Amino acid sequence: MSKRGKRYIKAKELKGAEARDYALEDAVGLVKKAHYAKFDESVDVSIRLGVNPKYSDQMVRGTVVLPFGTGKTKKICVIAAGEKIKEAEEAGADHFGGDDIIEKISGGWIDFDVVIATPDVMRGVGKLGRILGTKGLMPNPKSGTVTFDIKKAVEETKAGKVEFRVDKTSLVHATVGKVSFTEDKLLENVKAFIQAVMHAKPPTAKGKYVRSMFISSTMGPSFKISEDILEK
Repeated sequence: MSKRGKRYIKAKELKGAEARDYALEDAVGLVKKAHYAKFDESVDVSIRLGVNPKYSDQMVRGTVVLPFGTGKTKKICVIAAGEKIKEAEEAGADHFGGDDIIEKISGGWIDFDVVIATPDVMRGVGKLGRILGTKGLMPNPKSGTVTFDIKKAVEETKAGKVEFRVDKTSLVHATVGKVSFTEDKLLENVKAFIQAVMHAKPPTAKGKYVRSMFISSTMGPSFKISEDILEK
């Protein structure tokens, strides 16, 4: 049985002996205090939902542009045709092209974090399903990564656009910043994410939609967020 390190145990002491819910402001403050790694840890929010993702009409999926970004610069690859390739270059995409990019990816090249494609090239991009799909990089209209508005898609991604999707355990989660962010910036990002998940509630979802919410840093302990935030 693995043992926790001294620094983790010390950080967890901030939670106290008894489990409790924390106001969002307090939870964010504790996450910043509890981090102990020598690197700038990411801050993540996890929300357990009262949906059954086995049914397509209860799938929760969406995107949100965080007010202050995630603190991570994403490499963007745009696959398009004609003038849209030029638009991708002008918008600041890291990689852009058409059939040449598709061929390069087919050969195993994956030096990017996000793929954006125009609808007219999706037949070719579809052949990359085994490569992109397994890494969660396949463009999808629902996430805004299949679009003719390349400029907007690239700019939103660079500004801190986050995609979320409920997993098979009914959990949806996202990175909402870094521990180096100020508490105010983390608060605004967390609120934006929670609101986006609330707006993505399926009409067929019955009963209690949000079961629990937790916030944590990469290495630190998690803190349960009070559901009072849903009433604000």
